[in-house]
Amino acid sequence: MKDSLPTKSPWLAPLAGFSDLPFRLVCRDMGCSFAFTEMVSATGLIYNTPGTYKLLATNLKDTPLAVQIFGAKPKNILLATKKLLEMGFTYFDLNCGCSVKKVTKTGAGASLLKEPKQIVELVKVMGEVVPFSRLGVKTRLGYELNQDVYLLLAEDLAKLNIGWFTLHPRYARQKFSGQADWQKLKILKQTIPELTVIGSGDLFTAQDGLRCLEETGIDNIMFARGALRNPYIFTEFKLLKQKKSPGEKNKIIALLLRKFVHYYQTLKPGLSALKMRTILPKMVKELPAAKKIRHKLTQISSWEEIEEIAFLLEQGAYHD
Repeated sequence: MKDSLPTKSPWLAPLAGFSDLPFRLVCRDMGCSFAFTEMVSATGLIYNTPGTYKLLATNLKDTPLAVQIFGAKPKNILLATKKLLEMGFTYFDLNCGCSVKKVTKTGAGASLLKEPKQIVELVKVMGEVVPFSRLGVKTRLGYELNQDVYLLLAEDLAKLNIGWFTLHPRYARQKFSGQADWQKLKILKQTIPELTVIGSGDLFTAQDGLRCLEETGIDNIMFARGALRNPYIFTEFKLLKQKKSPGEKNKIIALLLRKFVHYYQTLKPGLSALKMRTILPKMVKELPAAKKIRHKLTQISSWEEIEEIAFLLEQGAYHD
């Protein structure tokens, strides 16, 4: 029997370097129904590698939450899963799609697609200590171009009754080039209707999300780069679904800026506002004075400066 996972509202993907606890809470405030930690190394968990446990920071508001693990050795995956269970985590996701070299050179991430049976074995190992309904995978079509393995892999995992199967319909070799082939999502859902299929890839706007669901018939979507550019995307999705206006852009951005200040100051008090230079400028692209505001956000050095920009946005002080 499967756990009742939320499928009415989009999920937030694991985003290495970005989807920490404060970022997840901003997205949850905006309507995200399920989120993932940043990708965590199974080996790092076992050997207490510096920084690994910081990726697991969470709180009671940050739920439901899945820990995304990467690794290639069954023993390490099992030990890491056990350790996470002892810490109180309940949902787990195996990364089988990351194409970053430092991950693939260890045989983990997208490299697992070279031997799909290995993925099934790793999930079975996790299933020794966790109900399969609380396990999922995030993967791609295959490793090499036009060498699809996703259907056979999904069929094997569906037999285990896993909780979800997230597919980014590109090949590992593509990284993020070309276009995500949403038709493969449709084929997957039609072929294995009992499998909970989550779609990822090229979902940059709320409109993209709705279109993907309509065109493919999958169960839900997962926002990644779309959420990074605009955490309000979760609210926009809901409003567009209800055929309502998404609201005034400048007031929305002001709201987001204030939430980032609140959560990062509260949950990461030692963090410099300088980190926001890599996050916040992405969010103002569609504003009338985007260039001017983006420049200001790339120069910020204090939380107060962010608050000031939020205030000016609310007042409509920025013009082309």
